[in-house]
Amino acid sequence: MQDESGKAALGSPAVASATTAQNSLHLNGHNINQNGHDTTATPQPEFGSGAPSPTPSPVPVIPREQWGGKYEFLLSCIGYCVGLGNVWRFPYLCYRNGGGVFLIPYFIMLFVTGVPLFLMELSLGQYGAAGPITVWKCCPLLKGIGIGMLCVSCLVCLYYNVIIAWTFYYLASSLQSPLPWSCEAIANVGLCGNITTNSSAGRGLSPTEKFWNERVLGVVNSEGLHDPGPVRWPLALCLLAAWIIIFLCMLKGIRSSGKVVYVTATFPYFVLIVLIIRGATLEGSLQGIAFYLTPDWSRLANAQVWNDAASQVFYSLGIGVGGLLSMASYNKFDNNVIRDTLIITGGNCCTSFFAGFAIFSILGHMAWKKGVPVGEVADTGPGLAFVAYPEALALLPGSVFWSIMFFLMLFMMGIDTLFGNMEGITTAVLDEFPHLRTNTLHKSLFLGTLCFCFYLMGLLLVTDGGIYWFTLIDSFSTSFGLIIITLFMCMGISFFYGVNQFCQDIIDMIRHCPPWCTKVLYYFKACWVFCTPFLLLLILIYIFMEMYNTSLHYGPYVYPRWGKALGVCIGATCCMQIPIWAIVALCKETGTLKDRFQKSIRPLNSWRVNLNSSIRVEQHMGPERVEAPFTVTLTDMDFTAMRWDAGTEA
Repeated sequence: MQDESGKAALGSPAVASATTAQNSLHLNGHNINQNGHDTTATPQPEFGSGAPSPTPSPVPVIPREQWGGKYEFLLSCIGYCVGLGNVWRFPYLCYRNGGGVFLIPYFIMLFVTGVPLFLMELSLGQYGAAGPITVWKCCPLLKGIGIGMLCVSCLVCLYYNVIIAWTFYYLASSLQSPLPWSCEAIANVGLCGNITTNSSAGRGLSPTEKFWNERVLGVVNSEGLHDPGPVRWPLALCLLAAWIIIFLCMLKGIRSSGKVVYVTATFPYFVLIVLIIRGATLEGSLQGIAFYLTPDWSRLANAQVWNDAASQVFYSLGIGVGGLLSMASYNKFDNNVIRDTLIITGGNCCTSFFAGFAIFSILGHMAWKKGVPVGEVADTGPGLAFVAYPEALALLPGSVFWSIMFFLMLFMMGIDTLFGNMEGITTAVLDEFPHLRTNTLHKSLFLGTLCFCFYLMGLLLVTDGGIYWFTLIDSFSTSFGLIIITLFMCMGISFFYGVNQFCQDIIDMIRHCPPWCTKVLYYFKACWVFCTPFLLLLILIYIFMEMYNTSLHYGPYVYPRWGKALGVCIGATCCMQIPIWAIVALCKETGTLKDRFQKSIRPLNSWRVNLNSSIRVEQHMGPERVEAPFTVTLTDMDFTAMRWDAGTEA
């Protein structure tokens, strides 16, 4: 049985190159060139006939899923990246940072850090066929990067589903005519009639702002971060429904989600086109577009602008969270990751820029209607899309229908993105505890417990003062901690694992690598070694220098010092996993500190064995690996046994 499996693996053309590389790795210093694979394959049962048999046996029992179709991975990544961050986060960050000036650091961060890091995560996950923790078999010293990614992903999932709960609430409120936030509603007749009068004396309050602050958030009943108040049970029920849907989606696996993205990845563009056309016909829309595109150059000296640009690139693309690594780990080994990277990042960037026109055309109309500058038309924060977009929907003919379509679109976009984040968490855990994959009941219990814990922790964010906690977690979970994680990931792969080896791994995956791929790879190589780490390091230094003097606020509320310190601790908890687990890796090794360090940056025995699901059993050579140069002395009996085996098979 062992001889047949070994011969099948070595005789396969798909494994020829991988076998040669494996032989050169295992026979360091051995000078057998002809039929080297035969001489190594035959002695293996002799050296330990009982050792190899239990090792590969669990591999076929615990199969790893793969994407069902050729385009499922590409569309799933587009659905994962093109999410709520494009619709609500990018416009409100532009709004908060002075309009068009935010586009300058955004595009710089995108081309110098976003795209190279995106390719690095996809390539690492696809080549290693493992989640964000297990994939660091390539460099055990940096296992803390995977743990840090897991922490960031948990924080994002904690508050991201609250946004989906808001969309549920608006979706349910849209099932009535007129819309409760429109001027046609009886409760808003007096408010709409007094907007012009109020704006002359001070800032007026629109019906959409009143609905958002009083009916949805209840923030008017809270004094700040220290006063969360009671849970708003309508939102709590919406949050429960959102987590139940996430639980059901996770049970169906990656194959079913790949079919859903055919709708969820295209439907949002249809709705955004309608909103842009409608917004362009409104009075004052050009003022909003001018505010969106006209940069305030003085804002470039503010560290918060660059921090928001970096966090938005990472947040929108999903970099450093672990979702990309996990989704790529289910991909086919020979998938063209460079092509997918350019398509996904380009589409994501265009969608963010595209959604900004829909938002700011409506903001221009709101500013014209109230007689105030565009910069004062709405509160900055994640609620911008829940203020500007509902007002745009109320101005459309058939507003009830378009309101249902829009919030259904937000729901589908949020589900796609949250599914990717949850996939990063579950894949990391299932890779560390593979027995959970074989037991459907245990896997279901694990997913149910995980979702229920997230729901309980998320109840804090649906209280009267929950928006203050939401803003705190949103501001620091994807801030300096995430930048530190990606910085160490980039430097670890470039200098510890080796950037040349990593580029060769990408070329090996793209078997028929087009000439343009190899040329583009030179740019990515320069970014990984020089540009990306240097820019991330400069941003970190600038952020830490300005962080003490920069205040965090939501609307008129300014966060206290202890609240800001709590946010810093949230970000530090994620990045502190790197030194903690590096110390653990050093303690596991033996020898001097230098020897421990050199051993801890070397790939583990099981690295480079998951080249394809069909050959994983044959290439699982981990227990046979010797981590030092060695000499094998062959006797006449070895060659006699080889000839006897050949005669038997003949």
